[in-house]
Amino acid sequence: MGGIVFLDLRDRAGVVQVSFDPNFASAEAIAMAGSVGRESVVLIEGEVVARPDQGRNADLATGDVEVKAVSMRIVGPAETPAIPVVLGKGETLPSEELRLRHRYLDLRRPELQANIILRHRLMQTTRRYLSDRGYLEIETPILTKPTPEGARDYLVPSRVSAGEFYALPQSPQLYKQLLMISGFDRYFQIARCFRDEDLRADRQPEFTQIDIEASFVSAEDIYSLAEGLIAALWQERGIAVTTPFPRLTYAGAMERFGTDKPDTRYGLELFDATDAFRSTEFSIVRSAIEAGGRVRGVRIPGGAALSRKQVDELEALAKGAGAGGLLRLKREKGELTGPPAKFLSPDQGAMLGVAEGELCVLVAASDRVSSPALDRVRQEAARVMQLVPANTVRFLWVIDFPLFEKDGATATLGAVHHPFTAPHPEDLALLDSAPEKARALAYDVVLNGTELGGGSIRIADPEVQRRVFNLLAIDDATAQQRFGFLLEGLRSGAPPHGGIALGFDRIAMLLSGASSLRDVIAFPKSTAARALFEGAPTTVPPDDLHDLHIRLAEDEEALR
Repeated sequence: MGGIVFLDLRDRAGVVQVSFDPNFASAEAIAMAGSVGRESVVLIEGEVVARPDQGRNADLATGDVEVKAVSMRIVGPAETPAIPVVLGKGETLPSEELRLRHRYLDLRRPELQANIILRHRLMQTTRRYLSDRGYLEIETPILTKPTPEGARDYLVPSRVSAGEFYALPQSPQLYKQLLMISGFDRYFQIARCFRDEDLRADRQPEFTQIDIEASFVSAEDIYSLAEGLIAALWQERGIAVTTPFPRLTYAGAMERFGTDKPDTRYGLELFDATDAFRSTEFSIVRSAIEAGGRVRGVRIPGGAALSRKQVDELEALAKGAGAGGLLRLKREKGELTGPPAKFLSPDQGAMLGVAEGELCVLVAASDRVSSPALDRVRQEAARVMQLVPANTVRFLWVIDFPLFEKDGATATLGAVHHPFTAPHPEDLALLDSAPEKARALAYDVVLNGTELGGGSIRIADPEVQRRVFNLLAIDDATAQQRFGFLLEGLRSGAPPHGGIALGFDRIAMLLSGASSLRDVIAFPKSTAARALFEGAPTTVPPDDLHDLHIRLAEDEEALR
């Protein structure tokens, strides 16, 4: 412009305009500025000056100033970038796969840089908050013993012990319990964890959690500590959090919302309509009730105005969650209509409580089927009807989880959380008579329908731990082989202890407004668990496998 060359100079602090004016800059610097490639790394010397009034840019944080350059050096010349870093007008982001392949360029985007900087601040806030309360940051092993519970382990072969393997930790659970036994009564760690499982937008094979454990504490102590930490983290984004958080039992959450991580920003609570249908001739419903199921549903205010297509989409969600379909009723002009209406007397119809303009959708099935189906319907209905308030945070504790869950096919018991969770003291006797009814001293913290983390008071009594193992079909010999180091520690004198783990990546994602965990992790894996920027995982030379005492099967027949 009039012989002046302008550049946008960017670093992690932001962007500033640089001008090369022939009255100040050398001819060499001006020529270099006119030809330098995008994304090149440069050193510029000059003076920070105010821009002319007509040249100010209100959309830029540094828009009132510019650097009037005197000299310039190109120290990192760049080829044409494989992906754009700063989008021009009308440009859209390249595919995520391409951006993950060139992550070093993608990380130059101001949005991702802001996310990573926020992540740093959240880490420091966590450390300050817990350190100020007497918690010690202690690292636990990354090469650990394989565990049979939970997700698949990532296994690491041992070179020096042929045929034996380490595992990468799914969590520091056993180590932090050992630290309590060792007398380190306040522990925390920003822990790296690994799980070989299918990925989603909110899941990665390696992830970070805020791991906390303390001795001589009750669940109330953990609630208070975690609420204070969460409030401090949200304050980093200028969001005030009200404490204490409301609490809801697991049984109450499942009955009212169909999920153990309910979004309480809106209503649409589930209700039981079994009595209204119990004496009807509606065969589908009667069969479900006679089989031990119930009729449960959701009343959607204004839902009578939804189109047939929109209601069909709600039904598709219910079917995707396992339901056979939805029973549909609506009230318009005072009349209850829909296929089930002809089986209901006026009194039975009134029992459903469907108000004018409401749509009522019902599922007749066992709770195991109806709960997840109606949970999906409830969430989608809230979205379609625009019932979810913007910029609202609703935290919630879900407490009193079952200690065990029974497999529907085999009737065997499994641990709802993990086998080291303490039974509720009031339910200890149920371990002998009805263990599936026993509650656990376990708790999850939920935000707007997303689980942020969970924890429990642990089993400190080795005899109770043995009983729980036996109920999980882990006999004494197997328990000793798998968890002997923990059992020996418990027998050495263990204080009562408990803790919680909060998903740090998920917290960073929510606070940054990102839609994926990959946007708050510097070098994430793809949905296929691949590190595209470096080409991992990859094959290794045969000699390396030989050193690790590993031989690859040549074909599927050999694998059998």
